[in-house]
Amino acid sequence: MNMLARARAELVALKPYASARRSGFDARIRLDANESPWAGDAAYADALNRYPEPQPELLRQRIAALYSTTAQRIWIGRGSDEAIDLLLRAFCVAGRDNVVAPVPTFGMYRIGATVQGAQFRPLALNAGTGFALDTDALLALVDGDTKLVFLCSPNNPVGTLYHAQIDALATALAGRALLVVDEAYIEFADAPSAIALLDRHANLAVLRTLSKAHGLAGARVGVLVAREDVVDLVARIAPPYPLPAPSVRAALAALDDDVLARTRERVAMLVRERERLRESFATLDCVDRVWPSTGNFLLVRFDDAKTAFARLLDHGILVRDFSAQAGLANCLRISVGLPAQNDAVIAALAGSMR
Repeated sequence: MNMLARARAELVALKPYASARRSGFDARIRLDANESPWAGDAAYADALNRYPEPQPELLRQRIAALYSTTAQRIWIGRGSDEAIDLLLRAFCVAGRDNVVAPVPTFGMYRIGATVQGAQFRPLALNAGTGFALDTDALLALVDGDTKLVFLCSPNNPVGTLYHAQIDALATALAGRALLVVDEAYIEFADAPSAIALLDRHANLAVLRTLSKAHGLAGARVGVLVAREDVVDLVARIAPPYPLPAPSVRAALAALDDDVLARTRERVAMLVRERERLRESFATLDCVDRVWPSTGNFLLVRFDDAKTAFARLLDHGILVRDFSAQAGLANCLRISVGLPAQNDAVIAALAGSMR
């Protein structure tokens, strides 16, 4: 089934804004976009007087090669957040449709659904089972008005990987809903990307990002990988110039072969440090439980998360307190840092035992 049959009909029929850079024409003298003819005097203003490409072709090709797919299945925007927002707008009719996701998970799924006026239907995960996913229970929340099912894998903030269940879940949702798999942390997991399943499932979309493993959080480069019809629909309703030129240049530099080799080395180091941290946390009397993780972070339950948070902050270390979320009482999420930074975390928490 073509997923556009489940999208908003008025957006499928929408003629996109015809920006100057979408015309397909190029020339030595550009007088088509009301731009300034001066490139700017400041050192940072290198050719920033011109609008960037709506979807930089070279970057699309580089990302497609990195993810073993085709450029036609790639849409690049301002972080995964923009792709989440656009998918919600493209598929969900306000006041009628709903989206489903296991929780706890990345909070923007709920916020984006609320902003769009779609009902958010959560499936509560059980900390006692390691936040395992019950696919039957998830599917029981899906009805005729469900348009999107979000699955963060590895899941943030709990670190659990659900990739072994994606194929069956996409099959069960065929013709019903788009399964959106958020792989923001997949580089830190020993698992193949769900992108490899796109040929099997027209109702699958995958979110990737250069923010985590590639160290470009400040550049805001996120990627939607999906069948061509979904990518074309998102591009149709997206702002005309989603990627600033400096972000494009930073992304291209990050995808250079030498830089990618260093990135792989850094990912391997963070995975080693993640396991070292996990083992160290398990020995601390102030720690009640530390869950295994396939991301670049650990979810840790403390006897008293407020005290542990304050102790770390007193030592100049900031972590994320998730205690207010259902099922995560006394839990802190701790990102994996450099070895010396991780040593500082362990020392600060060990000091709180005295």
